[in-house]
Amino acid sequence: MSSQERITVYNQADLKHTSDDAIANYLNSLRFTQSHTLTDVRLGLGYSAFLIAAACFAWDYKFGFFATKPYTAAAVVLYTLLQGALTLWVWLVEKGVVYEGISPDGEKISITTSTTKNVPVYNLTITITPKSGPPVTLNISRPFNQWFDSQGHFVAVPFQEMFASNVSAIGKLDAKRVKTPSASMAPAAGGYSTEMLDAVLDASTASATGSVDSAEATAKKPKRRKA
Repeated sequence: MSSQERITVYNQADLKHTSDDAIANYLNSLRFTQSHTLTDVRLGLGYSAFLIAAACFAWDYKFGFFATKPYTAAAVVLYTLLQGALTLWVWLVEKGVVYEGISPDGEKISITTSTTKNVPVYNLTITITPKSGPPVTLNISRPFNQWFDSQGHFVAVPFQEMFASNVSAIGKLDAKRVKTPSASMAPAAGGYSTEMLDAVLDASTASATGSVDSAEATAKKPKRRKA
């Protein structure tokens, strides 16, 4: 089923942001417990910097610039530090993480998404950390048109199938979305499916048979005697 909202299918940022939001909606519906730590720290740093800038403006407006110079200087230094911390947090800690959570079984999941400019492909790095044992990392890349129709509507089913079919921690909570590839469609030699190779073989056989029949007919045709 597709959503009623539409986005511009040529806007790669909209495609990514809509897909990122859909991850949280889907996993939370499967009883994953989302962790908001990364977002809370980022918002805390951003709002703190904003409040300092607002206070600096209020001081200057009420008391004048010269009367508040020491406070303004301290505010500028503090604002710079907060903005630097925010930049480092996004770049070094978050690293594109759009979802962190814990499954009902206690497995931790972390999902990072990214895109390449002018390439409409959604790249995911999914790290599953079980309660015991080393973490497992999966890399998935799919074109956006697998879950966005030509009108820009988001279609949830193929998007959810991508996760359920590739991530066992998700698939066991949403078994109806697990999609296994048909054996008959498995690639054969040279990357062609078995059906395609059979069709080529049949065509070749028919062509060879026709050539043999034509040759036999030519051989049996009586030759004309010269006058």
